[in-house]
Amino acid sequence: MFKDDVLNVLLLIPKGKVLTYKDIAIILNKPKAYRAVGNALHKNENAKIYPCYKVVNNEGMLANNYAFGGKEGQRKLLEEEGIEVLNYKVDLGKYRFKYERN
Repeated sequence: MFKDDVLNVLLLIPKGKVLTYKDIAIILNKPKAYRAVGNALHKNENAKIYPCYKVVNNEGMLANNYAFGGKEGQRKLLEEEGIEVLNYKVDLGKYRFKYERN
């Protein structure tokens, strides 16, 4: 059920914040599974419920193959949340969600 776990992490990301594929893998205690995270996100069938557009690579770059409109679609959704995107890149120092376990 790794895909479900990945999708549920998306629900934790507040408005105006992003995570990286690796961040999600670390949150799930599988730090080397960042490619599996990407695969699970690519199979997301409902972006309205599970906001996969809030996930960028480790350098803050948007996904070339974002399933719902490519990187231009991802850019638009991020900007609608107030996240600045320059040259298809997000400033992780400013917009990365700092997840803390309870």
